[in-house]
Amino acid sequence: MSEEQSRHVTYADAGVDVDEGARAVDAIKSAVASTARPEVIGGLGGFGSCFSMAGFKDMEDPVLVSGTDGVGTKLALAQLLDRHETVGQDLVAMCVDDVVPIGAEPLFFLDYVAIGRLRAEHVAEVVKGIAEGCRLSGCSLVGGEMAEHPGVMDPDDYDLAGFVVGVVDRPKMIGPDKVCVGDVILGLPSSGIHSNGYSLVRKVAVEGKTVSELNEPLDELGGESLADALLRPTTIYAGRLVRALKAGAPIHAMAHITGGGITENLNRALPKDIDAVVDRGGEGGPAWKVPPVITYCVDAARLTPDEAYKTFNMGVGMSLIVAAEDVGRVQEMLSQEGLESFVMGECVPGDGKVVYR
Repeated sequence: MSEEQSRHVTYADAGVDVDEGARAVDAIKSAVASTARPEVIGGLGGFGSCFSMAGFKDMEDPVLVSGTDGVGTKLALAQLLDRHETVGQDLVAMCVDDVVPIGAEPLFFLDYVAIGRLRAEHVAEVVKGIAEGCRLSGCSLVGGEMAEHPGVMDPDDYDLAGFVVGVVDRPKMIGPDKVCVGDVILGLPSSGIHSNGYSLVRKVAVEGKTVSELNEPLDELGGESLADALLRPTTIYAGRLVRALKAGAPIHAMAHITGGGITENLNRALPKDIDAVVDRGGEGGPAWKVPPVITYCVDAARLTPDEAYKTFNMGVGMSLIVAAEDVGRVQEMLSQEGLESFVMGECVPGDGKVVYR
């Protein structure tokens, strides 16, 4: 046996720091505990996470609704700028706002963090953002996984995945089957680009710029820097929408505007015989406000209007479809939850597509 073959090799020698992993768990315990709902059983440390469903036994037909997503290449920008405090909220938003369009209340959330080299403080920043997202949406962060991948990922590289489970009473489910001709489409404003389209954003707005340049205020962004505008966290609508639904808001359907923009998401809330007509205005743009950072990236990429509305959310993070006679009532109920809304279109006979005027 050679000297190399007989040498004592530890897990740390292979690049995995178990002690740092334990320190990371300690660093996130308080953040995780801050999200706990009464239904959570136990805490961190078990092999599985437990959540009591006893409180939902009065539902006529409780249906569990699950979702999973990631943050995508927005993480590359966070890594470039070494700013990790907001991407956790992005992760939660991408998941919880995918289950609420069915009418589901998010119950609990799990995360998966894959990282080249584990640093407790770094992971704690990310998980604190996840915990903040869970608090905003009303769900509990009940568990997760931190996986160190030396030799597979660069030391400073990491990726995130999230998983959410919600519940809805089947008779209260909403969706395309509720939508009728004459319904009105409401929009809820986005905070910016949210978490989709970043491969294009990085190509046209980030590549070739130094970190210092990305942090410089820009007149085109109202004095905000690209770094701040591009890393602004995704708005979370779920918690407030769930409260509005529980209060009786008569919403027929919802569409979370993510990858594919308005064109390829609003159609998911439509039946096959109805079109959504979205009024995006003339030269002055739509009736709602498009965040300057979106306009900046659309101009930098020289996108046509059709391309822009199929790439970015264009200032609409969530669309709601309601009966024309209920528009005022729904907008008032949304306002009580701190959600601004605006009319962006209407439903007409068609074949399940989004069209523009």
